[in-house]
Amino acid sequence: MIAAPTAEREIRLSFSSAEEMHDGLDRAVNSLIQNAATDANCGILVTRHEPGSYTVALDESVPFGQTLEAIAA
Repeated sequence: MIAAPTAEREIRLSFSSAEEMHDGLDRAVNSLIQNAATDANCGILVTRHEPGSYTVALDESVPFGQTLEAIAA
């Protein structure tokens, strides 16, 4: 797994296996939950860009307290 935090609001992740992906996404979401709680204006959006490539980010279009998933077109 390769994790590249781009700010306190977004984490970009790359995975080489499905096993690695589940654990990595869980850790990324959990780390942003703390930031979302202090902001209280947004939820968390997990976006799949391509196989093995994800972004986990605080997003104002997601209601506070929720985590949504998306696939980039």
